[in-house]
Amino acid sequence: MDKKEFFRFILSIIICQLAGIIGSIFTASSVTSWYPTLVKPSFTPSGFYIGLIWIVLFFLMGISLFLIWRETPSSIEARIALNFFATQLIVNVLWSMAFFGMRSPIRGVFVIAFLWILILINIIKFWPVNRTAAILLIPYIVWVSIAAYLNYSIWRLNS
Repeated sequence: MDKKEFFRFILSIIICQLAGIIGSIFTASSVTSWYPTLVKPSFTPSGFYIGLIWIVLFFLMGISLFLIWRETPSSIEARIALNFFATQLIVNVLWSMAFFGMRSPIRGVFVIAFLWILILINIIKFWPVNRTAAILLIPYIVWVSIAAYLNYSIWRLNS
């Protein structure tokens, strides 16, 4: 890996971790005030584990982003895939805004459903460009599936 690739690798990780940091800005105030007042299903993981899982997922997403980014000079498919990646990353942050920032589990349900679809499309778009990049997104869609069910359950229990 040359200096340019190493820079792109580090930048890819930073971009994805920044999405997590931005999302946590919306989460921070609600997680200590509003979120504890909600009725939650028995399978709700602790905040520590949720945070740890997201850090790992954003790291895997960063590697995935890097693997596609280094293909962009020669591949229109890679450029299209990057657009889907950017979109799903933005929607990921929007979920934190909807659920925690707006304190709206129902809005969270709609946003996370859209996010799930975008992640699936992203995996499909990454596959022909770099299969490893696509596979690295599988834990992400699995976790978002769990999070979507948790979000839905919280909405149902509190509506």
